[in-house]
Amino acid sequence: MSTAATSFPERNAAEAADIVLAPDAATPEVLARRTRQRRQMYAGQVASYSLGAFTLLLYAYAGVVSIGIPTLFWLGGLMIIGVFVVLSEAGVGEQWTDHYLTVFQISAHMALQFVFLVSVPTIGVAFISVLFLIFAFGTLRMTSSQAMLTWALAAIALAAVFLASDLPIGMPVATRLERTASMLCFVLVIGQCAFLGLFGATLRKVLYRRSIELKDAYRRIEELAELDELTGSYNRRCIMQQLGAEIERSRQTAAPCAIALIDLDWFKRINDAHGHPVGDEVLRTFAITVFANIRPADRFGRYGGEEFLLLLPYTDGDAAERTLERLRGIVADLDWSAFSAGMRVTISAGVVTLRDNDTADTVLARADGALYSAKAQGRNRVETG
Repeated sequence: MSTAATSFPERNAAEAADIVLAPDAATPEVLARRTRQRRQMYAGQVASYSLGAFTLLLYAYAGVVSIGIPTLFWLGGLMIIGVFVVLSEAGVGEQWTDHYLTVFQISAHMALQFVFLVSVPTIGVAFISVLFLIFAFGTLRMTSSQAMLTWALAAIALAAVFLASDLPIGMPVATRLERTASMLCFVLVIGQCAFLGLFGATLRKVLYRRSIELKDAYRRIEELAELDELTGSYNRRCIMQQLGAEIERSRQTAAPCAIALIDLDWFKRINDAHGHPVGDEVLRTFAITVFANIRPADRFGRYGGEEFLLLLPYTDGDAAERTLERLRGIVADLDWSAFSAGMRVTISAGVVTLRDNDTADTVLARADGALYSAKAQGRNRVETG
């Protein structure tokens, strides 16, 4: 015996995972996918009730039940399915988190099983076994409170059947045909439970994969939140956080740390003469050049406009000055004419080392003073402060 509340195509596991992950989504695409899923489920339910009716038909040929029982069972199942199809097509379930209306479906299908259990108790075990299948379906969708509610309803109904009545609930196995029909009841229930288990396993795999994808997406978002979109260097907020961390680390470990403010010389003239797209390419090329010539431990970020901040941990003043001189020479020697004929780009830098009582404001003020001195002395140079 099978029931109609259980069919979920395994190939829809990925789509089902989308709904689990985004139950409140209401875009036309999501609504169309939900409707398609429900239609497939209802088609499976029709097939499931048809198999159940066929099993009852075997009992009818064996003389255990009347010939009308299979027909009534099948029509009862189709009536329940029809009601939920109408509700589905009308979009009634979309206002609920569980757009399948699982609790209502389970309650309706359980009620049908109990009706036939009371009407045909001689094969009552077949209908009782189907309850396990109904709840297996419910576990895919129900919350804990919904599960407790439906379990309580089932318990009350079973107590009424077993304790408040003397119905001869059984499973006929006297003849070969009866044994065949009884066997099919359990085979179909076990088979559909196994299918639901496979679907659940597939859904868990999909959800696990989606969780990995979400983690990657969140990590990417965090990276984008830290980086300057144009140059790929740290943005101002992040490089200032890095500066604060370096100041604290240097204070705790007494290790030297150097700070450099770097400015592209006459950058406004480059924008005015060659256009902002060329200016953007200059900034990108400069950033790439710096990244290629600093250590992994160094921190480089865009401080604002064409001004950049370079943190050099575990670096004293002399080493920092040599590093900035090397960067200055590399930038000046690049073939900038690839962007525009005759273009030349240079940088000026102010380099300072951390002092014991330094804060972010004080060290940046000293670096800015050194940078101003470099510009005042003709640019394309490095000054220390």
